[in-house]
Amino acid sequence: MAENRKARHTAINPQARGERRMERATNHLMFRIFCTVILVTIAFVAGFALRSQTALVASWGLPVSDSEQEALAAAAANNSFESISARVGDVETILSTYSMDQIDLTEATYSMLEAMMVSTGDPYATYYNPDRYNNYIKETTDRSYAGIGVVFSDYNGRAYVADVFEGSEAEAKGVQQGDFVNSIDGVDASAWSMTEVVNALSKDEGESVSVAWMRPASLDGQTGEQFTTTLLCKVYEEANLSTDLVGTVGVVKVRQITQNAAELVSQAAAGLREQGAEALVLDLRDNPGGYLTQAVDIASLFINSGIIVQVQTNEGTPTTKNASGTAPFKDMPLVVVVNRYTSAAAEVLAAALQDNQRADVVGETSVGKGSVQVVRELSFGGAVRYTAAYYLTPQGNPIDNVGVVPQVGVVNGEADDAADGQMTTAIDMARSLIPPTA
Repeated sequence: MAENRKARHTAINPQARGERRMERATNHLMFRIFCTVILVTIAFVAGFALRSQTALVASWGLPVSDSEQEALAAAAANNSFESISARVGDVETILSTYSMDQIDLTEATYSMLEAMMVSTGDPYATYYNPDRYNNYIKETTDRSYAGIGVVFSDYNGRAYVADVFEGSEAEAKGVQQGDFVNSIDGVDASAWSMTEVVNALSKDEGESVSVAWMRPASLDGQTGEQFTTTLLCKVYEEANLSTDLVGTVGVVKVRQITQNAAELVSQAAAGLREQGAEALVLDLRDNPGGYLTQAVDIASLFINSGIIVQVQTNEGTPTTKNASGTAPFKDMPLVVVVNRYTSAAAEVLAAALQDNQRADVVGETSVGKGSVQVVRELSFGGAVRYTAAYYLTPQGNPIDNVGVVPQVGVVNGEADDAADGQMTTAIDMARSLIPPTA
């Protein structure tokens, strides 16, 4: 039996060995096929990638198309890529030559320009696409603020409430100074400028508008209480200037530096003097600014000569704007009142009177919005807004991000019935400056 088992084993072995050889051959063939596929894939991907490296491809002696040669020559001519146009042009050339997809020129332009403005670090830098720009330029020239009874201002490129008219719809619904606009009628307005917000809220009388607000702890706050108001729009005839006479001290309050602000202040001061005022208080609280030329003209009512403001541009040496030389009220004692909502041209006015030692300033440090924004139309539609200059005080000190610091700091209480300590202090100071009668 042992011999029979040995015979069967000997007879089976050749067949088994053949099967094993066939299995090994099959596995070897599959491995070769697998390797070939991998190599072909790598070669295809590498070849596609290398085609964009025209210099390397050309150095290998491989054929390069005319368009690739032109791209190579353009890159060689501007190999520093120190300009945005050169870098964008390089990407555009690659995509137009090799990409299976097409560039949406309009969408690419909008996105690129928006990112470009953000990259400047200027919070006021903005790209307006054609639709947004059309809304921007609808601003009315009379600045009557027909709408919800709010005076708006800009802070870091966003619109906030600088003042609320007494008896207005906004006041009745609880809108307060320092509130930022988040949306208007459901449209995101969190990045809108003052002009855009004012335009959006300028509706026909009797129309309603829904405004979502954000109330931070300060103008620098990024978060805060969120609330929404539905307001009826109406025409408000709030006077831009008001006066008061307290004993021998005249008070002139200016809400905004409008196109005729200097004339109004001159008339008001003259009228108060005729009524017996021997000193003046110029109230610039909650004033969002306005026309620089008018701020210079108002200062010139009280300053006979000297620098009113310096304007720093990218051209180097600041230019100066000087007093006109008339100064009909140069001899009247003067005190200026500012607060944390006094901004822009109103700050220029306060700083001019302070630096020229023409008036003491009472109240709180102002906003610190000492920059000038310019809007320029683009040839292909839309516009860009950017900071073109900074205001400096007559002594060359910055206003932007600094503000005007009062010589006498006074903070009013938050309660509605709190006494106006700022005005009381200003009137007392103005009265103390009146020369004693002989």
